[in-house]
Amino acid sequence: MKIVKRILFVVIGIIALVLIVAAFLKKEYAVEREISIGKPRVEVFEYIKFLKNQDNYSKWATMDPAMKKEFRGTDGTVGFVSAWDSEKDDVGKGEQEIMKISEGERIDFELRFIEPFEATDNAYMTTEAVDDSTTLVKWGFNGKMNYPMNLMLLFMDMEGMLGGDLEQGLENLKGVMESR
Repeated sequence: MKIVKRILFVVIGIIALVLIVAAFLKKEYAVEREISIGKPRVEVFEYIKFLKNQDNYSKWATMDPAMKKEFRGTDGTVGFVSAWDSEKDDVGKGEQEIMKISEGERIDFELRFIEPFEATDNAYMTTEAVDDSTTLVKWGFNGKMNYPMNLMLLFMDMEGMLGGDLEQGLENLKGVMESR
């Protein structure tokens, strides 16, 4: 009986320690990548503000050619929703909504993941003129994991998980834009 009590106290102590550690960990994460594209800012922004165009450059849009897609609203305007549903776990089910557009400069999205897990994250794309024929495009994600789930951020490399996908998408976007 003493051994069972000691084991129980050790387990409770470990759980308490984990919860205390989680209370002091960051809850937010952010990942951003950028690329220069040899096209004027107006042309690049007019292309990226349409969510349907992400099918031509986003790595995630190409991960399951059989995924079901649904669109609601007017593409390129606030409130437009692009939804997806895939049998593949690494794609899952969710939707992306245009939340704000600063014409020619920035578009903000809300990503709502439904399966295989529920989460809401924010994403954005910005365009900045380097000169008359070159545009710097930034694509970023940021999100939050509430306590005590924020403990997972110790074990999740968000830079590694999302950064490569953002880079690939931006490289694809550069190829699409510069071949036009």
